[in-house]
Amino acid sequence: MTVAQDDLFGSLFEHRDRRIDRLGNPLLELDAQVDWEAFRPLLDQVRHKVRKSSAGRKPWDGVLMFKALVIASLYNLSDEQLEFQIEDRRSFQRFIGLSDAKHAPDRNSFWLFRESLKELKLTETLFNEFNRQLDRAGLIARKGQLIDASFVKAPVQRNTPDENARIKAGETVEDWSVSKRSQKDTDARWTKKGDKSYYGYKNHVNVDNAHKLVRKYTVTDASVHDSQTLNGLLDSGNTSRDLWADSAYRSEAVEEQLKVQGYRSRIHRKGVRGKPLTDREKQGNSTRSKTRCRVEHVFAWMAQWGGKAIRCIGLARAEVRIGFMNLVYNMRRFCAIRRVTCVLMAPSGAEKASS
Repeated sequence: MTVAQDDLFGSLFEHRDRRIDRLGNPLLELDAQVDWEAFRPLLDQVRHKVRKSSAGRKPWDGVLMFKALVIASLYNLSDEQLEFQIEDRRSFQRFIGLSDAKHAPDRNSFWLFRESLKELKLTETLFNEFNRQLDRAGLIARKGQLIDASFVKAPVQRNTPDENARIKAGETVEDWSVSKRSQKDTDARWTKKGDKSYYGYKNHVNVDNAHKLVRKYTVTDASVHDSQTLNGLLDSGNTSRDLWADSAYRSEAVEEQLKVQGYRSRIHRKGVRGKPLTDREKQGNSTRSKTRCRVEHVFAWMAQWGGKAIRCIGLARAEVRIGFMNLVYNMRRFCAIRRVTCVLMAPSGAEKASS
């Protein structure tokens, strides 16, 4: 290719990039607002091996791989689709910092990188690192905390009743071959809410009332009751002691526990058999709902963008996938807050004219 041709294609790429940016490239904003280099010390731990020689392909850059997994979570892509989409989409290549001359990492590289995050238990550490960025940006947890949980579906397992009973008892199903056992999720569980059954896991979150950012999270199988994770979700760093949650969290033991720790319970009241809620209590629940509903906005965003289902086997891998859901939500929410702040701080037309 001649120099003239190279310049021509380069200018065409630049023109196309500018057009994509004008149309509203969400990755451009994400790349600009998040301090990606702050994650590098943590990501350098991933697949860190002493090289015996300089032969062979060098490992992929940790930040590049991390940003690729952010794309996968944001657009709910499998590793196979992530490889294809990065090869195919210029905006993805720009976001992860892949030069025009390089091919995208293959699907196995993404899988191994995610496995390393699982083994090193780095997902929550990366999540906490970004929360420190939020604090430094002035977005500290304020105005109370909202506690809730949402189902995250996993591929349904077709087991016999006897196999399910042994799995729940924590026993190994001896009849399964090694290959079959590797494809069986023995951590996910069935549960029922109302008339609907769910299979998979739960994403338990603590969202601050001021900014609708996830401050803490816990991942469990779907059968774990919401209230069992409450103590681990409490955020002592929130500037307010108010706490909102739905009626699933309410019990005498929980109310006493919150009182001892200095929290003001705004948990919905619930009626019991023979003692329905009074009109006053119903009105109280309605008032609380006006604040508590903000946590539902978080789950709605996750369902709209990345979906509320995962394609993996086992609790440890589910923790990585769901942890990225929460992390990517916070990144996008941070960008939205910064965007609104810039608009509010921009001078109006009248001020510009007077100046």
